[in-house]
Amino acid sequence: MQEFTEPDLIEVPATASINTLLADRVATRGAQPVIERPSGAGWKPMTAQEFDDDVVAVARGLIAHGVGVGDRIAIMSRTRYEWSLVDFAAWAVGAIPVPIYETSSSDQVEWVLTDAQISLAVVETPAHADQVATVRDRTPGLREVLVIDTGALDTLRADGETVAIAEVTARRAATTAEELATIIYTSGATGRPKGVELTHRNFVSLALNGKAGLGEVVDKPGGRTLLFLPLAHVFARYIQVVVIASQSVLAHSSDTKNLVRDLGTFHPTFLLVVPRVLEKVYNGAEQKAGSGLRLRIFRWSAKVAITYSRSLDEGGPSALLRAQHAVGDRLVYRNLRTAMGGRMEYCVSGGAPLGDRLGHFYRGIGLHVLEGYGLTETTAPTAVNRPGLTKVGTVGAPFPGASLRVDADGELYVRGSHVFRGYHNQPELTAEVSQDGWFRTGDLGSFDSDGYLRITGRKKEIIVTAGGKNVAPAMLEDRLRGHPLVSQVVVVGDGRPFIGALVTLDPEMLVGWLTTHGLPPMSVEQAAKNPEVLAALDRAVDRANEAVSRAESIRKITVLTTDFTEVNGYLTPSLKVRRAAVLSDFADQVDALYGGPVTADTAR
Repeated sequence: MQEFTEPDLIEVPATASINTLLADRVATRGAQPVIERPSGAGWKPMTAQEFDDDVVAVARGLIAHGVGVGDRIAIMSRTRYEWSLVDFAAWAVGAIPVPIYETSSSDQVEWVLTDAQISLAVVETPAHADQVATVRDRTPGLREVLVIDTGALDTLRADGETVAIAEVTARRAATTAEELATIIYTSGATGRPKGVELTHRNFVSLALNGKAGLGEVVDKPGGRTLLFLPLAHVFARYIQVVVIASQSVLAHSSDTKNLVRDLGTFHPTFLLVVPRVLEKVYNGAEQKAGSGLRLRIFRWSAKVAITYSRSLDEGGPSALLRAQHAVGDRLVYRNLRTAMGGRMEYCVSGGAPLGDRLGHFYRGIGLHVLEGYGLTETTAPTAVNRPGLTKVGTVGAPFPGASLRVDADGELYVRGSHVFRGYHNQPELTAEVSQDGWFRTGDLGSFDSDGYLRITGRKKEIIVTAGGKNVAPAMLEDRLRGHPLVSQVVVVGDGRPFIGALVTLDPEMLVGWLTTHGLPPMSVEQAAKNPEVLAALDRAVDRANEAVSRAESIRKITVLTTDFTEVNGYLTPSLKVRRAAVLSDFADQVDALYGGPVTADTAR
């Protein structure tokens, strides 16, 4: 049993809430910007006082529309200013905002509306309202649906003028740390989403400890961040709250098609990302280099950046390496930094492992990726690398206020004031994951001697081959997914004689890859059978296998012509593969990989 604890840096009083975080921001920096909103080709700042005034105006409107203390309000929208506004307005009236992914199916929408007993829903578009309407007869508690794009917030502001501001003030003051702040439904790889109940203490504790422990990132003059990940996810929701608690400025980007443009005009200093974004940036830059000399220069510069970063952990770079790094900076690195806004210093990455190679690459070009680990049940980060305390390839040491433990089976347990209070309407499941005050994560991990954590997989995803070898698929999947041709990977082999993998191609990257390799344009279906494409994937498999033993290595792959997406149900909204759905729907392809289904003989 290994255990490491990082003590709380900030004590949270019983009277604290997310409301008091905003009140403190207004009291200390009310005249300074807290949010910037898109305006023409640029951004228009909004002071903390102006934001608070807007929160109060919408909060008064919610009261006018019958929202009481403890009522549940659904928010279904892309990431935009109005999402944050409704969130804080709901908290201001003592209500409980419940996010719904704007990509959710009607069945998922119905489940959240009924399980959380939603009384009022704020949705982004008329299409969202139409979707809610299809399940309205099965959600009797839902009184009203308001549509942002048809002026709902202006309606709330106008209707709220008859409500005394003192009513909002009183409700804010009555909200305590132990009150329920939100119910976030985890997308889950199988079954119906679970409602995770998070309190105001969960958010306040994590925000204040994050401000204290990551001050160089979130709490320094001039700090700026652009949210583009879904606010329905706990990670983005936490960043929204920690920005309010600090002195940084927040902006929203609602369409990833405009992300590069928004980065270039907003100039963030830190960014919340998932590894797939950083993989896409790297692969896109390599593809943009084209072929010939430019491609050789890019790959040389990338190798120098990785070597330079590794040297920082091994006594520092030599004079020759420093000179090579300076050349790489002039040729490649500064262009990449400019593409990401020009002022970026840190990326906070979570949701999946980034991998050593990209971690060192980004640090080598001057962008520090702070990998962390957390779950919805831990209100986001429970371990994180910090500036000056970073070990590439790990998810860092315990977050301030967190205790982490790994048992004899390798399962990770978490304890701290940021851990959720339970699953909504599921006391049996809550008891199942609770043990003597610890939360059982279901993830597998290990610590180094300094308490830095590595996540090695999910306990329920362990593959046991016919030979009895236990294989955690996550490392192989993450390494193979780093190839520009690869979109998604599912490692298979349970009860089979060897490890295999289902691989999907990235249609966006395929076009450029074919061009740079002197191949004619082809469809995904054609590429999946092309000898040169398959040879490139085989080489990628060989590189992925370098991290594991022969018994754990991928021996054979099948290239699927159907990518895994949210739309077809094979990816969760947080971009995790629904492994059970893939294995069920592609069972024939798995069987073909091994020459037939599992039998008593093959499983022996």
